[in-house]
Amino acid sequence: MNEWVKGKVVAKRRWKDGLYSMQIDAPVADFTAGQFVKVALDIDGDRVGRPYSLVNPPQERPLEIYFNEIPEGPLTPRLSDLNPGDPLWLSATANGLFTLEGIEPGRELWLLATGTALGVYLSILRTPGPWQSFERVILVHGVRAADDLTYAETLKLIADEHGERFTFVPLVSREAYADALAGRVTDLLVNGELERRVGVPITAERSHVMLCGNSQMIKEVREILEGRGLVRHRRHSPGHYTTEHYH
Repeated sequence: MNEWVKGKVVAKRRWKDGLYSMQIDAPVADFTAGQFVKVALDIDGDRVGRPYSLVNPPQERPLEIYFNEIPEGPLTPRLSDLNPGDPLWLSATANGLFTLEGIEPGRELWLLATGTALGVYLSILRTPGPWQSFERVILVHGVRAADDLTYAETLKLIADEHGERFTFVPLVSREAYADALAGRVTDLLVNGELERRVGVPITAERSHVMLCGNSQMIKEVREILEGRGLVRHRRHSPGHYTTEHYH
């Protein structure tokens, strides 16, 4: 059973229709970058909760989540209607193993995201971990449309701090946009265009890959990586890629 603590919305941002981030003041215990909390509302006599990765790094408050509104969903339409000052519930502790703990250092850390899965990497990137363990960090964010590309200010701060050690590659699959690569991450891995843009290959000898987002993307990328000899990272068996499913 979850232990719940009461939180309060302190800020909300609408990035576009149906796409939101929310900042929450709540007495949640200390967490590790990459973990998630459950966020809940009491609806028709039931407490309805869903897991959300934390966008803020562990050393910063308030807590922040990033989410799509699912019109037919039981929670997100009500969540997106909340305003500063409104109450909600959060799990007292964060959970999850999608962290850098136990990952062996290497040359490049690849962070592959689709949609709102970007958020978890913004937490990880604002901690010392990736910069202590890897020579270079590559963040890849795949979206359908250009207006799904968000958090530009945060990404600029990370780039300014880490210079050439950080590379951000946006992918837009349904329209042409500025410096973004056109297509899906799986197609751009198969045809080699993603690695050509970055200038380094993904190999078992030099890379660790974190995958977060759409379950079909994760399934397809796993097959590509395993075809190159990369194996899944497990708590007691270090490997070359780590996964977290959003849907």
